[in-house]
Amino acid sequence: MTVVEHEAEAGLGFFGGWLDDVVVFRPYLGEAVPDDPGDGLLVLGGAASAWQDDDYPWLPATRALLRTAVEREVPTLGICLGAQLMTLACGGEVVRGVNGLEVGVGEVVPLVNDDPLLGHLTRPAPAIQYHQDAMTVLPDGAVLLATGTQYPHQAFRIGRRAWGVQFHPEATPAIFEQWTTELTTHPAEELNKQVSAVEAGLVASWRPLAEAFGAIVAENARSGSITVRNH
Repeated sequence: MTVVEHEAEAGLGFFGGWLDDVVVFRPYLGEAVPDDPGDGLLVLGGAASAWQDDDYPWLPATRALLRTAVEREVPTLGICLGAQLMTLACGGEVVRGVNGLEVGVGEVVPLVNDDPLLGHLTRPAPAIQYHQDAMTVLPDGAVLLATGTQYPHQAFRIGRRAWGVQFHPEATPAIFEQWTTELTTHPAEELNKQVSAVEAGLVASWRPLAEAFGAIVAENARSGSITVRNH
């Protein structure tokens, strides 16, 4: 599985123990973003805005990689920034969110019960949030899978094999504490305690998502069933 990591503080987290056979590309260290998504693609989060190409010069290549993966129906998962990059790459809109910074433990409300990654959710689930940009218009044909109070587009699917999630299913409490180190607009210590208190709920909610995605990638690797579309 190909993984694009945008910064050291936003790594695989829980997913490091829940996914197998990952190859991590770190463009912030000078590594090139690959042209080929391989058997599966996971694009992680980061502090960048999805349009901030001047400050993060690998973003155009990451958007191109996501677009290729979606077109080829390669199993793809974008997390936070990764989801926003996929949204832009596929014709949707991402802007600075009008409802301010969403940070801490949020509730993700499932809207479907038959999705391969989120179908296990039968009730609202706790999720780590840390973003201010928002996906305001999803790409054409995208299916909204989960919503939330502060920002409604919390999870979506494009086609059969590409997913984007606004929240952070991979983030551990320790990772979240790194993110809040310089937070001045919200009570960081209180937010850290809230996240730590729901760690068991985070694992119960998002380990099935990670393992389901890993199984889809593994099946794709075995079958070699990639559809290439002319464009």
